[in-house]
Amino acid sequence: MKLSEKFEEALIYATRAHGNQTRKKTGIPFIAHILGVTAIALEYGANETEAIAALLHDSVEDCGGAKRLRDIREKFGDDVARIVAGCTDTYETTRPPWLERKRSYIGHLKDSDSSTRLVSASDKLHNTRAILAELRRHGLELFERFAGKKDGTLWYYRTLVTAFRQHGDHADLIDELDRVVSQIEHVVSER
Repeated sequence: MKLSEKFEEALIYATRAHGNQTRKKTGIPFIAHILGVTAIALEYGANETEAIAALLHDSVEDCGGAKRLRDIREKFGDDVARIVAGCTDTYETTRPPWLERKRSYIGHLKDSDSSTRLVSASDKLHNTRAILAELRRHGLELFERFAGKKDGTLWYYRTLVTAFRQHGDHADLIDELDRVVSQIEHVVSER
């Protein structure tokens, strides 16, 4: 598949939207996450629309809410906007409590479409790979960075694996997510 100028436009858009952000309590530019999620989605069969949505998947949640989603719809179309909306756990600047957001997001996966699940699972795989690497480097104090702390974070990712599996699509991607979550659980149980 050859990616078009629309993909390039989305890459620039995402870079500008997330330009001054870093990953949670690290010096890693946030765009590294955006690129990682997009690479995973493409490696697991994303088409260009899904790849563009992967580039933009955190833009609404982290960079402007509903107004940002309207802009994405205008620039990149309804399909991209639908996937991005499906990957967003809140549109609010003052975020609802962590557990409420996560339960709602897991519940919404029941009615999600295959494209949304592909991008969402790619996002979760990239996140869990980063958690596993940081856990090995820094130990259990890593979980202090997260609102859900250790138990909530472990619960969230294990529950996501179960929620994704219920649909029967993207099995190879979900299998990989399951393996990484299992590795995180194993490392935690040893400490």
